[in-house]
Amino acid sequence: MTHATQRIAASSLAIATLLAAQPALADGVPAGTIIENTASATYSDTGGTPQTVDSNTVTVQVDELLDVTVVTQDASAVSIGSGSAVLTFQVTNTGNGPEAYDLTADPAVAGNDFDVTIDAIAYDTNGNGVYDPGVDVILGPGEATPEILADGSLTVFVLVSAPAGVSDTETSQVNLLAEAVTGTGAPGTTFTGQGVDGSDAVVGTTGADDDDFGSLFATIASLSLVKSATVADPFGGNEAVPGATITFTIVASVTGSGSLADLRVTDATPTDTTYTAGSMTLDAASLTDAADTDAGTADASGIDVLIGDANAGDSFTITFDVVID
Repeated sequence: MTHATQRIAASSLAIATLLAAQPALADGVPAGTIIENTASATYSDTGGTPQTVDSNTVTVQVDELLDVTVVTQDASAVSIGSGSAVLTFQVTNTGNGPEAYDLTADPAVAGNDFDVTIDAIAYDTNGNGVYDPGVDVILGPGEATPEILADGSLTVFVLVSAPAGVSDTETSQVNLLAEAVTGTGAPGTTFTGQGVDGSDAVVGTTGADDDDFGSLFATIASLSLVKSATVADPFGGNEAVPGATITFTIVASVTGSGSLADLRVTDATPTDTTYTAGSMTLDAASLTDAADTDAGTADASGIDVLIGDANAGDSFTITFDVVID
C-alpha cells in the first residue's frame, strides 16, 4: 500500500468514526439535505514537487425520518355531565421533515364504564391551547392534519358527548391515534421517493404512529323533590275542615357531584283552596308575590320560585299556605 493510499484510508476511517459517534437527535439533519464529501491526498513527486490529488465527490441526500408522539394535555380526568366535553392532546413530529398525520379517536376502550360519542376532532389555530368554537378548525371525515414541521407540535381537540344513562363518578377513556400520512410500519420500512425533495421516507422508532389516552369523569347531579303538608284548623287542631290552613313544604335537594342550572320549582294552588297572599318563603326568608328582584312570584293559580344554579349538596326549602274553601 502506498503512502497516498494509506493517507486516504486513514482519512476515510476517521470520518466514519466521527459519524458513528454522533448522537441521534429527535429531528436530526433536515430531510432532503445534501451531504457532500471529497477526500484529498498530498505527496511529493520524484522531483520533490508537492502534489495534491482529490477524489471524486460523494453526494448523499438525507432521507425523511417518519416519527411522531401523542401526549394528552389534560392534567386530570375531564369532567363530563349529561352534555359535552373536550379532550386535549399534543401531536409532535419527532421526524426530520414536514409531515401530516391521520387522526383516529376511539371511545371504545376496555374498562370504560361508559363510551362517549366522538363529535369531532379539531386543531388549535390561534395557539392558546383552548378549544374555541368557530375559530379552531374541525377536521372533516378522512381529513389529515396540516403538515407539522420537524420537531413541531400541534394541539388537537377531541370533542365528545356523553350517552344517556351515565351515572355519577363513572369513568371513561378515549384513545387518540396519529399516523403519518406518508406511511407507517416497522422501524426501517422505506417508502421510496416519498420523502422531502424526492428522498426516501423511512419509518423511525415509533413506527410513524403513536397514541395516548384522554380520561373522563362523570359528574352527574340529581334532584329530589319532597313535598309535605301540615294542617291548622280554626279550632286549634289539625283537622282539614273548611277554613283550615294547609302549609305546604317543598324540599329540593341536589345529590351527586355535578351541578344544575336554572332550577325552578312551581306548584299549583289545589282545587277547593285559596292561596294565602304573602305566605311564600324560601329557606325561611319571605318572598313577595310580585315579579320583582327576589326569587318568587305567586298569585291565585300557584307559586313559582326560580332558584337558579345549584350544586351537589345544596338543599332548598320552599313553603306556602292555602286555606280550604
